[in-house]
Amino acid sequence: MERWKYQLKTVALLVGMSALLLVIGNAIGGTNGMMMAFVMAMVMNIGSYWFSDKIVLSMHGAKELGPDHPVTRMVRELSERSGLPMPKVYGVPDQAPNAFATGRDPEHAAVAVTDGLLRVLDAREVRAVMAHELGHVQNRDILISTVAATLASAVMYIAHFAQFAAWAGGGHRDGENRGGIHPLVLLLTVILAPIATLLVQTAVSRSREYLADETGARIAGDPEGLALALEKISDPARLRRFQQEEAMPDMQPAFSHLYIVNHFSSGSMLSLFSTHPPVTERVKRLRSMTGTA
Repeated sequence: MERWKYQLKTVALLVGMSALLLVIGNAIGGTNGMMMAFVMAMVMNIGSYWFSDKIVLSMHGAKELGPDHPVTRMVRELSERSGLPMPKVYGVPDQAPNAFATGRDPEHAAVAVTDGLLRVLDAREVRAVMAHELGHVQNRDILISTVAATLASAVMYIAHFAQFAAWAGGGHRDGENRGGIHPLVLLLTVILAPIATLLVQTAVSRSREYLADETGARIAGDPEGLALALEKISDPARLRRFQQEEAMPDMQPAFSHLYIVNHFSSGSMLSLFSTHPPVTERVKRLRSMTGTA
């Protein structure tokens, strides 16, 4: 029953994002634009199922870690504890401390960790984070999360294309419907596309993070280790430094719901659309598992 619900949710996401692409295509280029968007939607639907993990890893500049790497050994041990197939393990050359899981099912899963996370956390905490990511694999979160990331990224690219097309074409249509995009259409596309992306990411559900925390804590047998890791990588001073001083070329807002912590959230109204529940609440729940909350 749960597997059927999961598949239905994935299909609904594909249909909804495809419809959004068609609407934007029609707004930008009329019938021709809608046909181009239809072709793009078909390609994205097929690609997001079969190749979205490779797309996500490539866009993050991820490199597979060797079998003797400490993180690979951790993941191997945790996979054996949980009864999961051994996923591929990747490193991401980014100083923002984060991690994510991707793939279409446990047999085709991958987990990735950033250089920043390995620098900030100790071995116990890294192990707990890897268990959290395996929790996503075990709970079959990874396909819908990766599909959402791929399609949300596509919508954002179309919004940027609309801006470029408007600048190139003068941003208007004349009485004979020649060239350019109507300013109102451009405004709506540029404003609504990012909002739609946020809504899609939020629709993936905050509850999946709570469940992955619980599952990962049980896989590792160490709820406190994950609580400590979450506190470190979500430290406000550290996040401000990464957001204001450090370049984050590989960690991207369109993929924020994949990460263990969303470094792009803030205390503003946009936090209402956050793909992650508050870290303080996640830590509280983890420590309740050990009776230390």
